[in-house]
Amino acid sequence: MSNYHLPVLAEEILKFLNPSQMNWVVDGTLGDGGHAELILKNTPPHCRLLGIDRDPSAIKRATERLSKYKERILLVHGNYKDIKEILMKEQIEKIDGFLLDLGVSSPQLDTPERGFSLKKDGPLDMRMNPGDPRTAADLLVESSDKELYSIIKGYGEERFSKRIVRAIRKAQANSPVRTTFQLARIVRDAAPQTHHFRIDPSTRTFQALRIAVNNELEPLKQALKDFLFALNKTGRALVISFHSLEDRIVKQVFVEKAKGCICPPKIPICVCGEKSSLKILTRKPIRPSLLETQMNPRASSAKLRVAAKIYA
Repeated sequence: MSNYHLPVLAEEILKFLNPSQMNWVVDGTLGDGGHAELILKNTPPHCRLLGIDRDPSAIKRATERLSKYKERILLVHGNYKDIKEILMKEQIEKIDGFLLDLGVSSPQLDTPERGFSLKKDGPLDMRMNPGDPRTAADLLVESSDKELYSIIKGYGEERFSKRIVRAIRKAQANSPVRTTFQLARIVRDAAPQTHHFRIDPSTRTFQALRIAVNNELEPLKQALKDFLFALNKTGRALVISFHSLEDRIVKQVFVEKAKGCICPPKIPICVCGEKSSLKILTRKPIRPSLLETQMNPRASSAKLRVAAKIYA
């Protein structure tokens, strides 16, 4: 049995990506290469894939997994937010499709030393790129109470943020908070169990810290616009999100590019010159089937939005 993780929403990805008509496709969040392998299996031999990931261990895993496609792949250790510079460096003018599978990957969650999982004890790290300077433990020490509250409240949508920050500070007065189990225990004691009994009370805090450590939301809007600009006419844009804030940004960018004109409503004639460049293909985000979530519980919160370029 394969040790590789199953790609989320595989059937839906193939349905919308229009793979038979692609020359270059970009997987901007490569992971261990699950979606990349799916795409390469279902595209003609002339189609090439550019895979990007900020985690060097992901590049290594994907290189092994995709070894039989080595003539068709170009794997880059980098951040998808730098897509404009990456395409320029690799001398790729236009792409025919791209996929972003946002958030933390299963291999990262399953490796205790990476510090992403609240269910496995390890150092409180959470860096997607181990070369980045600041860990989650550093963030807890360096942030002011106001900053930490803002992170947990804003990125985690946690209603007990103030209570959690006070509990963290109380614990830090006795000893540094350096491990995942330490933090999870502190948050569980501070945040009462809600009616969502299946969700660990520390989940939202871990999510918030991970987003802050890796700066996951701030560059997303501009990165999406850069990806969309690079698309050929009829090219497809596919984005999978697992967090309401990510999904909101994706929806807003798609709607903005589909609308085109940005003139104030009171102006009767368009003077901005902006044209609609996208057609949204998913009125509502696509969710995994019951069968898929039973086979892969981590897919349960996935949302897929798709758009097609109509004006290059």
